[in-house]
Amino acid sequence: MLHAANWKEIKEVVVRPGVMRKAFTGEGATLALNRLQPGHEPRPHAHPHEQIVYIIKGKTKFHVGDEMVVLEEGGLLVVPPNVVHYAEVLGDEEVINLDVFTPKREEYVK
Repeated sequence: MLHAANWKEIKEVVVRPGVMRKAFTGEGATLALNRLQPGHEPRPHAHPHEQIVYIIKGKTKFHVGDEMVVLEEGGLLVVPPNVVHYAEVLGDEEVINLDVFTPKREEYVK
């Protein structure tokens, strides 16, 4: 069965103040677009999914375990499963990042 959608019609969800997300999920992976506003509250977390991060816009300090990397437009990062991580917006520009999770994020399925 074909699973298709129009990104423009997918509802954006407010995750918490300053963090918004849209997501699309297949059988084995989830694609999520996050918008992070300057001044949002970073929340360290971990999950059992591998996460590939692609920064579309803005600049962020990404913490993964005991390491840190600054990513800006075009930056890529792999977050291994079960490793505590979080992002901080650098500067006064919104950060837009595209994430791919595998396996899929069941909690993102609507």
